[in-house]
Amino acid sequence: MHEAILTTLFVLTLSPILVDHAWERHVIDASSQGADGVRLADINGDGLLDIATAWEEGGLIRAYQHPGTDSVSSPWPAVTVGEVRSGEDAVFVDLDTDGAMDVVSACEGQTKTLYVHWAPQDAKHCLRANAWKTEAFPSSIGHQMWMYVLPLQVDSAFGPDLLVAGKGNGAEIGWFRAPEHARDLAAWRYERIASMGWVMSIEATDMDNDGDLDVLYSDRRGPTRGIYWLEWQGSRWKRHALPDANRENMFLGTGDLDRDGRMDIVCATKGGPIMWYQRQDNPSWRVHEIAYPPGVGSGKSIAIADINGDEQPDLVFSCEHARGGLSGIRWLSHTGDPAGGDWQSHEIAGSEGVKFDRLVPHDLDGDGDLDIITCEEATGLGVIWYENPHAPKR
Repeated sequence: MHEAILTTLFVLTLSPILVDHAWERHVIDASSQGADGVRLADINGDGLLDIATAWEEGGLIRAYQHPGTDSVSSPWPAVTVGEVRSGEDAVFVDLDTDGAMDVVSACEGQTKTLYVHWAPQDAKHCLRANAWKTEAFPSSIGHQMWMYVLPLQVDSAFGPDLLVAGKGNGAEIGWFRAPEHARDLAAWRYERIASMGWVMSIEATDMDNDGDLDVLYSDRRGPTRGIYWLEWQGSRWKRHALPDANRENMFLGTGDLDRDGRMDIVCATKGGPIMWYQRQDNPSWRVHEIAYPPGVGSGKSIAIADINGDEQPDLVFSCEHARGGLSGIRWLSHTGDPAGGDWQSHEIAGSEGVKFDRLVPHDLDGDGDLDIITCEEATGLGVIWYENPHAPKR
């Protein structure tokens, strides 16, 4: 069932670009080819976020352990948890609830398989590649080109379940229901939810303010393209659609952009603009278009975050196709009401890099401001982070 209540469409423009400099870039790992996404979790309980990444062209799934703030600007301790072809996504999850964080990877291309990379129970061995074991989910093999995995406890039974989606002919969004014994991969049951063109984001968030997590996702291609959220109703999923979302939707983000106490949604679109779904009274939305500034590639990922520490939510976005001196990452600030359209553009990545992916704002170096973690797939920058030069305002 679809739910789409459109209130008003606003087109917001940008003020002239402010001239500023690119942030300092630090390399976490640039040892392989085709770094494709970053997913963060604290895998060793030290309070610092670690990273999982699929290297699509390199055929590797790798995990990176945060080395501590004193060493965070140097390459991180890393381990190859598995070698699989056409890896598109990799995410940490303690799949068998043994206390060790495993990795689940999704593969597209001709591989068309989901894998689990079982972590060693003894944390002392987590950086030893031969201590990890890779196995395929039998029912995933050949089903579709798998693109994204979201671990989520859905049915309150056994361990975490897996929300999954793909792209291409016959693509779907669905979920693997966890069995009693998670290591019996043949017992994982796949259940289809809806057709899919090409998934970009799958996020867990409470869309209807009822105290439990729903599933928000973006679909960029074909007759199903749009932005949807899924509500679990005890035995089935109910699908709702956001208004005015028949666009080439890329990664999306959530947060309270207008500081009214309600969660908004922003989405990068391939040819522009940035879409802002401003939450109104449940379940209506006011839809805004925010133009990309000149001098950037085509939109890929976006997040709501206070970049300069002024307690005002900003937008930070990444791009692909950032060739010929175009920027691959920028952030946008505004003064007053964000619906007023007075947005200003600021540099982050500069002209280095072409194809950036999902970005995550997080204070990696512990200095109180939000840095930007991402990866770059086309020119070999690899898994990287950009150090925020703004001192937080106290």
